[in-house]
Amino acid sequence: MIYILLDEAPSEVLKLKGELFKYLIKVRRHSLHDTIAFRCKENLEVLYSYEIIKIDNRELELHQVRYEVKHVVAKKSLHVAWCVIDIKSIEKVLASLSEIGVSKISFITCERSQSNFKTDFKRFSRILEASMQQSGRSTYIEFDSYKSISSFVTVFPHVKVFDFTTKTLDDYADVSTVLIGCEGGFSKSERLFLNDKDVFRLDSPMVLRSESAVVSVASKILL
Repeated sequence: MIYILLDEAPSEVLKLKGELFKYLIKVRRHSLHDTIAFRCKENLEVLYSYEIIKIDNRELELHQVRYEVKHVVAKKSLHVAWCVIDIKSIEKVLASLSEIGVSKISFITCERSQSNFKTDFKRFSRILEASMQQSGRSTYIEFDSYKSISSFVTVFPHVKVFDFTTKTLDDYADVSTVLIGCEGGFSKSERLFLNDKDVFRLDSPMVLRSESAVVSVASKILL
């Protein structure tokens, strides 16, 4: 755990009880004079450091010793346009995408996306928080949505496409926005629409599930 998200973090003195007390003392086994880092959701760029000055049976008291503006983000920016798949599958890889450094995900309702899948961006952000605290990342992934590939491409005409082709990702190492299809890939009409875009694949003989493709492509570009 690199830091802990806590709304009260800017305060000079913190008094922690309940589950957070149990976690820090029973699980993390912190003791007197240990220093613990916190960030506040309202101002994530600032990292606050607190020293434990008192421990009793049910409460932990900490005093702020310093704070600093500390951005922890990926060296590159990657915007993933992801055709909507089963929400449970999306949720399983969100933490990994955060740790890899993906900056933004646009969810697109493609022709092969099932209409009953509804994205919940507030829930997605809550899922990200545990990962951010573990990895040290100081920003949330940004989320938005589009009703079709054509509406997305209108806004981002220079998007590159992950699909079946002879060209591998190494040919497009400067990718900043990438479109990845849902299960079953793009429809015939979508491929026709994307005909003038740069298309790449990974150098693998295996066919990847949509969520595996997103993680693999993001890793190749950002790490």
